[in-house]
Amino acid sequence: MELRHLRYFQAVAEELSFSRAAKRLHVAQPALSRAIKQLEHVLGAEVLERTRHHVRLTPAGAVLLRETAGLLQYVEEAMRRVRRIIGALCEK
Repeated sequence: MELRHLRYFQAVAEELSFSRAAKRLHVAQPALSRAIKQLEHVLGAEVLERTRHHVRLTPAGAVLLRETAGLLQYVEEAMRRVRRIIGALCEK
């Protein structure tokens, strides 16, 4: 599983639309759909219920969305800290 899979999942889960999520992420919709399928394969569970016109979170998807939000915030904060340290070292 890659962070990209989680970011893609988060976008689809928040938008409840593959097309809007693809536009938001600036990726092709088929690539987004493949990434979600790969994520579901790794997890061994569906995280989204899909019909032709609707997307809904499964119970597993609801848990994953909560956990993903915290995880991605943690990663972003870690990146900011590393950049600050690098900046401070470069100034010396």
